[in-house]
Amino acid sequence: MKLFKSTLIIILIFGFSGCGSKKYVRNPIDDIIKNMPGDRIFSIVLHDMDVRGSFFRDYFHQYRIIEEVTEGKPEERITEWYKVEEKVFKRHVNDMGMELASRGEDGKLQKGAAPPGFNNYVGNEKYGFWDNRGGNSFWVFYGQYALLSNMLGTLTYPARRSYYDDYRRNFSGRGRPYYGPTVGGKPYYGTRSAYNSRRTNTAWNRNRSGFKQRVSNRTSRSGSRYGGSSSRSRGGGFGK
Repeated sequence: MKLFKSTLIIILIFGFSGCGSKKYVRNPIDDIIKNMPGDRIFSIVLHDMDVRGSFFRDYFHQYRIIEEVTEGKPEERITEWYKVEEKVFKRHVNDMGMELASRGEDGKLQKGAAPPGFNNYVGNEKYGFWDNRGGNSFWVFYGQYALLSNMLGTLTYPARRSYYDDYRRNFSGRGRPYYGPTVGGKPYYGTRSAYNSRRTNTAWNRNRSGFKQRVSNRTSRSGSRYGGSSSRSRGGGFGK
């Protein structure tokens, strides 16, 4: 009995000391933006996510930054892993592969989950054009921006004009995430999209923790719990 009481006291002390030492962690995106030159065009994409620890969990983000260090010449870099607050992690748990912040040619800063490139590059005739194929319209980058197309994933997951128009008309600048329509039971964009499900080299897809499974189950039942869902997310596409 004495051993049991001693063990219980140690656990309680450890638990309270752990709670008391918890510190606020700044959203790393704010620091990344702060360290950017004020006139630089950039997009910050949520590249990967991870949950570490079993009893006490820590949450991490890794970002893909597409920036124009030289005007008109986008280049990318993958950041280190950043520790994030649990609430920030849950807010963006549906947003892997999506743009979380950007600044365009007009100098306007935008925050909110959006398909990568929809704020700066897709639809911008400086970088490409809309091409009609088989009754649908897709965004095509000019040859000199082929690498940009690869950075944004539009080579394997083309940006449709109908999706772009829906985003610009109903979601852009409103702080609401846009995941596109549901295609084959999956949203077109975001963590649960077919595109991200096939990225076997990500920590998130390798993570088999109970936390991930619970999150996946919740988001499958209700897309709005951790980030919302597109009001247009019905089966199939939107036409041209």
